[in-house]
Amino acid sequence: MKRSNAEIISEYGPFPGVDSVGGVTYDGERVWFAAGDMLAAFDPANGEKAPRTIDIAAHAGTAFDGRHLFQIAENRIQKIDPTTGRVLATIPAPGAGGDSGLAWAEGSLWVGQYRERKIHQVDPETGAILRTIASDRFVTGVTWVDGELWHATWEGDESDVRHIDPATGEVLESLQMPAGMGVSGLESDGGDRFFCGGGRSGKITAIRRPKTRASSR
Repeated sequence: MKRSNAEIISEYGPFPGVDSVGGVTYDGERVWFAAGDMLAAFDPANGEKAPRTIDIAAHAGTAFDGRHLFQIAENRIQKIDPTTGRVLATIPAPGAGGDSGLAWAEGSLWVGQYRERKIHQVDPETGAILRTIASDRFVTGVTWVDGELWHATWEGDESDVRHIDPATGEVLESLQMPAGMGVSGLESDGGDRFFCGGGRSGKITAIRRPKTRASSR
């Protein structure tokens, strides 16, 4: 496994009215994040919070499939129209309240289970678990980029962002966060940045994704 320190590019926040950041996702223009009783967004080009938020339970993972937002709310995952804020569908969450990270890739949702140290591939229509990948640490965020599966961990005062083999769960690379900087949510911008939720700091940190690596797929 290759291990290195995460390269911090920028920090955003804290944001007005936001006490904690949970899940994080990116719609190509704005970063959306779970902020307890709402979903909020900001433009990473200038760090300004978007003028509009969505009032909805949003404590854990957040994802975007190109059209819709998905948000873990306790024991369920809600599909949301980002324009109207309306909940379009609901499926059961695999952890029944213990889920953390959420990502969209290859037509599936990928759900991190925090204390169970697992990542589940989930059918977005039914909530059925299609397969499970085990981790050796608490999972707090999940993202896919260029066929690579990455997830965040946070235990005690230590946190890292890991590239893992989706077939075996083997850790291929680890980006160590500075001491005391935990990652509560994770999303790639599709390029060279990962957006990392900062939990009760109320901040989001952008770190650099390592340069071109061979796909694990």
